[in-house]
Amino acid sequence: MATTMALHTFENLQYEVKNQIAHITISRPKVLNALNTATLAELKSAIESARNDDEVRVVILTGSGEKAFVAGADINFVAATNAVTGRELALLAKGVFSTIENLGKPVIAAVNGFALGGGCELAMSCTIRIASENAKFGQPEIKLGVIPGFGGSQRLPRLVGKGLAMQMMLTGDMISAQEALRIGLVNEVTPLAELLPRAEAIAAKIVAASSLITAMCLEVVNKGTEMPLEEALDFEAAIFGICCATEDKNEGTSAFLNKRPAVFQGK
Repeated sequence: MATTMALHTFENLQYEVKNQIAHITISRPKVLNALNTATLAELKSAIESARNDDEVRVVILTGSGEKAFVAGADINFVAATNAVTGRELALLAKGVFSTIENLGKPVIAAVNGFALGGGCELAMSCTIRIASENAKFGQPEIKLGVIPGFGGSQRLPRLVGKGLAMQMMLTGDMISAQEALRIGLVNEVTPLAELLPRAEAIAAKIVAASSLITAMCLEVVNKGTEMPLEEALDFEAAIFGICCATEDKNEGTSAFLNKRPAVFQGK
């Protein structure tokens, strides 16, 4: 059933739920949606709302306007940091991005324009990344005299490999959406006008599946990729066994054998 529901009023982002999809749009257009502490705090609140709302099955995260997803961290704030406040800022972002990565529900980053520094790091914490043709990605922190501090030095090499990650970090160069696709940083590239419809189409397919098994897919990949292979395969086998005892497995196999659409209950 289609629903539209505003759960919160935020200063720096918009949040609404439609068709079991939570749409979070970071909205600081004057600074190309740059992240500051207030925006990070609001993003954490919005993500937690999505996590706690049983109506929400998928999250789509994007930026307002056509120029930027998130252009990075707010440089005025970074300029004023010291050893203590800089670490505090990095840990704040770590908490928010880890919440996104381990939400238990898929988060689709719809990258519309610049995704630089903290913006690239935010996208990397999401489950799936699709980009508009005008998107640009980069970790330009070296040009500011710092390293990526919101997870970029760790997630980027895991996604694209150590060599390409080091090149992006050490040069600070931006790459195009097509280059991001080539190296595996994003899943798809679409025209800007088709970006959100495509994200919604992917989300709709996820909504049609079992919420329970979706969560198990996320868990087995997120945890398993950090384990040695043999340990990860044993973990996969254990999760597969749990799946086989669910009502949704019975429904899915029955529907397939009887050539009818499955109706999953998340049980």
